[in-house]
Amino acid sequence: MHLNRTAVLAASFFLSACSTPAPRAPDSPARPQAVVIVSIDAFRAGYLSPRTTPNLARIAREGAQADWMNPSYPSLTFPNHYTLATGLRPDRHGIIHNRMNDADIGDFAVADRGAVDDGRWWGGEPIWVTAEKQGVRSASWAWPGSSAAIGGVRPSQWVAYDEKVPPARRVDDVLAWLDAPPAQRPRLISMYFEQLDKAGHDYGPDSPQVRETLARLDAVIGRLYDGLASRGLLDRVDLVVVSDHGMAEVGPGHAIGVDTMIDPSIASVVSDGQSIGVSPKPGREREAERRLLGTHAQYDCWKRGALPAHWHYGTNPRVPPIVCQMHEGWDALYPAKLAKRPPHATRGSHGYDPALPSMRALFVARGPSFVPGARLAPFDNVDVYPLLAYLLGLEPAPNDGDLTPLLPALRPSR
Repeated sequence: MHLNRTAVLAASFFLSACSTPAPRAPDSPARPQAVVIVSIDAFRAGYLSPRTTPNLARIAREGAQADWMNPSYPSLTFPNHYTLATGLRPDRHGIIHNRMNDADIGDFAVADRGAVDDGRWWGGEPIWVTAEKQGVRSASWAWPGSSAAIGGVRPSQWVAYDEKVPPARRVDDVLAWLDAPPAQRPRLISMYFEQLDKAGHDYGPDSPQVRETLARLDAVIGRLYDGLASRGLLDRVDLVVVSDHGMAEVGPGHAIGVDTMIDPSIASVVSDGQSIGVSPKPGREREAERRLLGTHAQYDCWKRGALPAHWHYGTNPRVPPIVCQMHEGWDALYPAKLAKRPPHATRGSHGYDPALPSMRALFVARGPSFVPGARLAPFDNVDVYPLLAYLLGLEPAPNDGDLTPLLPALRPSR
């Protein structure tokens, strides 16, 4: 079904607040045979360059590139991948952190396969569910959330996360999906790479190990590009490459124990790292607030309902009563984790204020729907969901995104 593109925009929650009508999105010159979206975890926008990442730079040159894409708060992997998939802020879709608690469900952690595969955690409607509900087949290689039955729906084909599978094999799996007979061929494919995030955490964002990993992953993107070209699909498939967030340097010794922030007898720390969730013990609420609220040397703390407005965070019941945000370049860890950290090593972290330059994410795209050489101003990652719905000709579910910032990159009708 070919949708009027104004309807795509009108489906977004925030458009009702606009004082002037949004411009009409262009009619696609030709519906793409498929849309492939690839995430390179922790690819900082500034990493993109013709010398360091020639294949990604080629995609940007032949299609569209954003100056950068703004992650949502908290700038962590699972919350932002699910925001990219749903167009909802973490506060809206419920994946409010990589580690969280729900009074009715229990505890969630990204390493807990049982929790990750439990559809009760995942609110909103990810793009693969939107597609499947409207008769469009989808497939996913380990995009966070895709292994859970969300609203009772999974992609037609999906592979659970397995770090042992090398990136080249993942690309070959995606190309094999595109080789399937038309009736079995997915029109929406999502794929995830975690290797850059690991290198950045272990060695820091400007390390030789990160540069080496960038080169390896760029070569894998080249493998995907060449695979599309050899199949005659370069001008039939829209290829979108994004990241969830950037990475900041954490210098030697720039970590504190969460037990130094608040005594365990006063409050429980629900999540550590950079966005620290604190739940006071019954009867100790005021004591916890006196100890935490306000500005500290390495962090600031707020009550759940008083967080900075530009974070769009704090109404979801899973957000703990007190949230402390570490300053850029500092971590707060559970004591057992802190004890294992080498004291003299430079590392990397994300999860800081999304407005920081170090947190800026990647967006490049090419294909039949995109204007070659288009350069986009920075936009929020909630806008990716309405873009994907537009490319696929789908009626989007309610979302917080807006297609308008991406209109300059979309081809006009012919």
